[in-house]
Amino acid sequence: MNMLVDGEWRTDAYQMTDDDGNFTRQQTAFHDRIEDDPDAEFPAEAGRYHLYVSYACPWAHRTLLVRALKGLEDAISVDVVDSYRGEDGWQFSPEREGCTTDSLYDSDYLRELYVEADPDATCRVTVPVLWDTQTETIVNNESSEIIRMLDTEMGDVAKRDVDLYPEGYRDRVDEVIEAIYEPINNGVYRAGFAGSQSAYDMAVREVFDALAEYDALLADQRYLAGDRLTEADICMFTTLVRFDEVYHTHFRCNRAHVTDFEHLWGYLRDLYQTPGVRETVEMSHIKDHYYRTHPDLNPKQIVPIGPDPEFEAPHDRDRLPGGPPAALE
Repeated sequence: MNMLVDGEWRTDAYQMTDDDGNFTRQQTAFHDRIEDDPDAEFPAEAGRYHLYVSYACPWAHRTLLVRALKGLEDAISVDVVDSYRGEDGWQFSPEREGCTTDSLYDSDYLRELYVEADPDATCRVTVPVLWDTQTETIVNNESSEIIRMLDTEMGDVAKRDVDLYPEGYRDRVDEVIEAIYEPINNGVYRAGFAGSQSAYDMAVREVFDALAEYDALLADQRYLAGDRLTEADICMFTTLVRFDEVYHTHFRCNRAHVTDFEHLWGYLRDLYQTPGVRETVEMSHIKDHYYRTHPDLNPKQIVPIGPDPEFEAPHDRDRLPGGPPAALE
């Protein structure tokens, strides 16, 4: 798989699976922080930071969701790469619907920004990227850290009083985010890119065991951490919204659809219909990316028409305590 090695683009440097066929995800490379402190290296300021994202990527999608829910659209600008990722990596294709130029540097490929930040970079070139326009470098490219920064450090420049990491819920939010990552968020990838039958079998079993666990949990509570919408729900949503359209077929997670889980399906519709959320979901980009970017899984690059889950269908979740933040109403 493709990555930068000492600042040079290589197409043969990253091995996706270990000797037993288990998918291994390389760690992200940039981990600086925005802080709500004027003396910080990266202080929280409106107009200073820029996001590079793909609508297709669930990790990048997280950052778009928090940006929208917090009302940070005017404070943090965004560029969108092409949904298709070829041998040259993420690219800017403004001629394609929903895609943009690199508005800062007019780059052709996202990897150029990585080299701008670190000329000797050795890493995969991934989205999201949080860029500082003042020091002209990457602040962070780890989605879980970016959403935490946007949520907790950018409150003074946010237009909405939405707290996705509230006091009294933080331990539970952290617990859930960690608990769902390996079997669900990363689990679908472990199934899709498994290099052996045993690795695939284990990954799929863990995916559906975890989905069943959270389906049962959501029978009696509206959100993963209780009665409040939190970062944990953001992290679950971006996997669930892609599941039936992509992961069920493309990654062979086909024991069931999310629509087969009564409470998860209602929960997903509830989240989708939360003000600000549906606007961040670009299903055409999502399907185009997965079905066209992995020729080893789908050599003909044919994009399925369905199944088109009815995300707008009524849900019964408002019978449970809690609901969206008042600032979103």
